[in-house]
Amino acid sequence: MNIILLGPPGAGKGTQARRLVDDRNMVQLSTGDMLREARTSGTEMGQRVADVMDRGELVTDEIVIGLIREKLTSGDAPGGYIFDGFPRTLAQADALGDLLAELGQTLDAVIEMRVDDAVLVRRIVARSTCGNCGEVYNDETKPIPTDGVCTNCGEKAEFKRRADDTEEALKTRLLAYYKQTSPLIGYYYAKDDLRTIDGLGEIDAVARDVAAVLEA
Repeated sequence: MNIILLGPPGAGKGTQARRLVDDRNMVQLSTGDMLREARTSGTEMGQRVADVMDRGELVTDEIVIGLIREKLTSGDAPGGYIFDGFPRTLAQADALGDLLAELGQTLDAVIEMRVDDAVLVRRIVARSTCGNCGEVYNDETKPIPTDGVCTNCGEKAEFKRRADDTEEALKTRLLAYYKQTSPLIGYYYAKDDLRTIDGLGEIDAVARDVAAVLEA
């Protein structure tokens, strides 16, 4: 099963992806992680990535698709793949669709995690993450444990806030999302791949909604 999680920054895509990795043995394909891994791999593709990044240039869609191709043909994900951070544009969506068709694979679901922007801003400026495992906490809905032990990994942790988790920075990121990525919602709706859920529910409730989409 191959899926895409769509939604603005802070909608909870990363949290739900980790749930799917644990519960369904899926592999999360993060563009950033793939680029960092490739850069130090010593492969021909990795050298191309390193050359581009060392020049301070943006990695091309062609290179990212090449990295995704390597992952999809590796056989390392019996539960399938979660695409994280790709596609971001209509051109990338076309390229991913062409690659899946070439490999005889399918895109089984595109799940839009819909949110209210004002509520999202309030939630994001109050969030922290475990420095060990990345578990997300919130000052209002899920406070950091008083003993400093993460409820997910069970370890004493340093809880961190992202430097760009401010109202001004988040609005800038939201603008970029709506300009670049939100057209994908209409794109996948037209292909009858899109399923929409409430991204602002409790984490467990959102996970149940995601599971219901995949089981359907």
